[in-house]
Amino acid sequence: MDADHEAHLRRILTHFNADARAKYEAGQAEHGGNLWERPGMLEHAIEEAIDQVIYLYTLREQRDRARR
Repeated sequence: MDADHEAHLRRILTHFNADARAKYEAGQAEHGGNLWERPGMLEHAIEEAIDQVIYLYTLREQRDRARR
């Protein structure tokens, strides 16, 4: 990787780390407990993955509408 790739990765990781921390802390404040001890995490993860795909299709529609 060259310097541009390294800088790009640093930006992504900086944003990801901040967003992941904020999301984790918000979830902890809302739900409490120990995430690693919660039952049903696979099902929650699948639901989140489905939501993500729906968001992506919606974003694509928004982008396509904006291009018209």
